[in-house]
Amino acid sequence: MSDHEQDLNAVISRILEERKAYPGALLPILHGIQDALGYVPREAIAQIALGLNLSRAEIHGVVSFYHYFRTSPPGRHTVYLCRAESCQSMGANQLVEHAKAKLGVDFHETTRDGAFTLEPIYCLGNCACSPAMMIDDEVYGRVTPERFEEVIRILKEAA
Repeated sequence: MSDHEQDLNAVISRILEERKAYPGALLPILHGIQDALGYVPREAIAQIALGLNLSRAEIHGVVSFYHYFRTSPPGRHTVYLCRAESCQSMGANQLVEHAKAKLGVDFHETTRDGAFTLEPIYCLGNCACSPAMMIDDEVYGRVTPERFEEVIRILKEAA
């Protein structure tokens, strides 16, 4: 077993032990793992199933049902595009198509260079400045395709 695999197993085991006694422990465990690692590794499913006396299928069903959970590492930056009604009425659908084409990925995917993961989000609370996006923890309003490209370019140059 590699050092990386040992580190993953240690993190998963620690979170499983800390949270397995919680009522409805599965979701808190999955959130803990994703918060710690950025994703829920496929290897975690067997450990969680064993620790909670559930089937692997049950764990996989929950992970695949909730779009929040990822089974692969995210990019260095996560780009969230608002999909709420206010943003849609102000051009978010066109922004989504532009972002997908520019990054070469669909929602829940990461660019080949590992720089960006594209995710939908359902309201950033920035409706007065629609369409909105958030990259990592920074919210942007009135995002045009040109503004999107500018922000992505700046982030690429800073890497």
